[in-house]
Formats: sequence, C-alpha cells, structure tokens
Amino acid sequence: MKHKILIIRFSSFGDIVQCMSVVGFIKEEFPKAEIHWVCRKEFSQILSIHPLISKIWSLDRKAGFKGLINLGKSLRREKFDFIYDAHSNIRSKVLFLMLFRKSNFIIRKKERFKRFLFFNFRMKVLPTPFKGMISFREPLRKWGITAFKEQNIKWDFPIEISEKIDKILSEYFAEKPIITLVPSAAWKLKRWPIGHWKKLISLLKEYKFVVLAGAEDAFCEEFVEQASERVLNLAGRLSLLESCYVIAKSDLVISADTGFLHFADLMHVKTLALLGPTAFGFPTGETVKILQVPLKCRPCTKDGRGRCSQKIHQKCMIDITPESVAKEVRQVIIN
Repeated sequence: MKHKILIIRFSSFGDIVQCMSVVGFIKEEFPKAEIHWVCRKEFSQILSIHPLISKIWSLDRKAGFKGLINLGKSLRREKFDFIYDAHSNIRSKVLFLMLFRKSNFIIRKKERFKRFLFFNFRMKVLPTPFKGMISFREPLRKWGITAFKEQNIKWDFPIEISEKIDKILSEYFAEKPIITLVPSAAWKLKRWPIGHWKKLISLLKEYKFVVLAGAEDAFCEEFVEQASERVLNLAGRLSLLESCYVIAKSDLVISADTGFLHFADLMHVKTLALLGPTAFGFPTGETVKILQVPLKCRPCTKDGRGRCSQKIHQKCMIDITPESVAKEVRQVIIN
C-alpha cells in the first residue's frame, strides 16, 4: 500500500539537519510511501539533497498567517495518511488543526516544563547528554518504527555546486587533508575563543584549513593574516548548500554547537565537537568525538543565550585548550 507521509519542521538549520535523519527509517518501514516535508523557504535547499523526500513545501515568513493558511489548504488536498509534527510550535499546531482528521499523527514534544526544571532547578528530568537526532527518532516508535541502524544514503547535491566546490578544494589542498573550521555560532556563549582558533592554526603548521562562517564574521580574516598560505577563508562567500558540500568533502571538521556540526554528523564526516554551555547540541554518530570539560554548571542554556555564571567567562569553552584539540587532530588524521 502506498502511503503519503508529511513531516513538519520549519526551522532551524541544525534542527532540520538532525530531523533529516528520520527519513530513511520511515522509508524502511513504508518503502512505497511518498514523504513530504514542510519547512521555511530558506531551508528548502538543504532538504532538496535528500533523495528519499518526494516533495518539499516551503513557507515564506513574509506571507504571514495568510500564507500559512493557504499552505494548510494545499496540504489538506494531499490527504496525508501519516503526519509527524517535529516542530511543535504555533505554526505547526495550526497545520495540525487543519490536517489531523483521518491521519495518524505524532508529535515531538518540546518538554517545556521539564526544560524549566532542568535549567532553573538543575533537576535531572532530561537525558544528559541530550542527543537531538535520537529525540527526533523516538516519536516514530508509535508508528512501529524501532530499528534505527545507520544508513548509507547517497545525497543529491546539484552538479553545479559539486563542480564549483571540488575545483576550489582541489586547487587549494592538493594532496593535503581538508580540515574545516567552523569558528562562529549564532550565540557567542557557545563559541570557542578566537584566540584559541588562532593558536590551533599555529600549532598545526603542517596542515591547511578552510574556514566556514557568515558574512558578518569579519574576525575570520585574522586567521588569514596569521597564516595566509594555509587558511582558505570562505566566510560569507558561499551559499548554505555550498558550505554543506564543503563539510561533506572534508576529512575533518572542527566545530562548536552549530548546524554545520550536525550536518557533519549526518554525513558521517570525522568531527571534533567543542561543546560547552548548551544542552541540546550533542551529536549522535560514531564519527564525532566530543571535547568538553566537566563543570557542575554545565549545561546552562538551551542554545547559547544567557549569561555565564563563572568568574572566568566561558570557562567551559576556554578550558578546552588548543593544545588538546591539536593532539586530537593529529590522531584523527593519522588514523
């Protein structure tokens, strides 16, 4: 029997990437199913590389509530058999009210009350570490999906992107391993200090690096000034999907809690995850090694917002030393 299945996850980049891991498991249980996905318009390009997603429905935030209602009307005509609300926000609840009849509906709950107890009273009511990919898989058990073995998926990057990035990387790196640095993050509290990144580059003189960040991250130029012949700064010069292709082609990624960390996890790329204050940024796969320091105050924030309680600001990130990371880099590259 051919089913129609809808996944609702509008944003953000990191959450969409982690949720993408469920598509293969759904397809295994329902091999003839059409899998549709609803997301915000700016993230549709990321979902487009997944070969098992049949159709992407995008919502332009500029369209407002009227645009959401019109989207709901279009989705209602599809008559979905299964719907997975992987977002659980106001927009997804509106779609739920429009679509839930005659469908098998599951929800990934945000556990807001448990989060309140966790962050404000340090009550152990949430898994520690909290692994996002696993949290997106758990609701699938209600559909009888319980086998979560690693999958080998051939991702469909557009040919124009693969040719462009392959040319850039082959010219710059030649025979050297591609080590990608992700020094930025949406919230500064979860960033590894800039001085630590510069020290790491100076310690690893035998390697070259590519840097991924946004156009607003002007500090990345400091890495080039320090070692111009060994650092390719692509901050703000690539699209999101082009940056993702760089991650996919890397031999090693070094990142704090960012969407690119989770994309590397999804792609099974060797990664060093520099984790400090955040609770929900823990990767899942065996190709990612987590570097962290044990502090009683950790984790202290959902996504990096808030204030540091320590006398040494960002102690949880500062104490992950460049020397320790450099040692891990050499071990990973050698192996």
